[in-house]
Amino acid sequence: MYTRRTSTSSPSTIPHWKYDVFLSFRGDDTRKGFTDHLHETLRTQGIITFRDEPKISKGKAISGERIAAIEGSRFALTVLSQNYASSTWCWDELLHILKFMEAREAVLPIFYDVDPSDVRKQMGYFEKAFTQLEERFSSDDKTKVHEWRDALAKVANFSRWKAKDWYTF
Repeated sequence: MYTRRTSTSSPSTIPHWKYDVFLSFRGDDTRKGFTDHLHETLRTQGIITFRDEPKISKGKAISGERIAAIEGSRFALTVLSQNYASSTWCWDELLHILKFMEAREAVLPIFYDVDPSDVRKQMGYFEKAFTQLEERFSSDDKTKVHEWRDALAKVANFSRWKAKDWYTF
């Protein structure tokens, strides 16, 4: 297990992190570009990062490995992109990230090719995705869609980075 020590911590209060960063993203949008570059840059800086495998079974619940990775990560970077909102997998992952990291302010959103105000107000791509999700889910599951909306509103109000403010790789 990966351990960081600070001079002010006693051995019994040292957090044990397996990963420095859990990287959350919609693979179809960013895997072969921005996210690969981000992951490689973090790796070369010695930052231990969890990133999913390219071949994920669609339609299944997030795996125990991913849940353990979220719980064992010091921070989460969430790359919010145009198709992020269409993935129930991403939403469930985001809910779990917030459950374990929101209180310690360890979640940092990155807005990739989306306007932060559209994300916050759930307009544009996000409005369209939520409309489709609400149509797809029965009235019993609408609670889940409401939870996803709340999670997005929270994350959109955290300190953030806009990928378009960075130079292009």
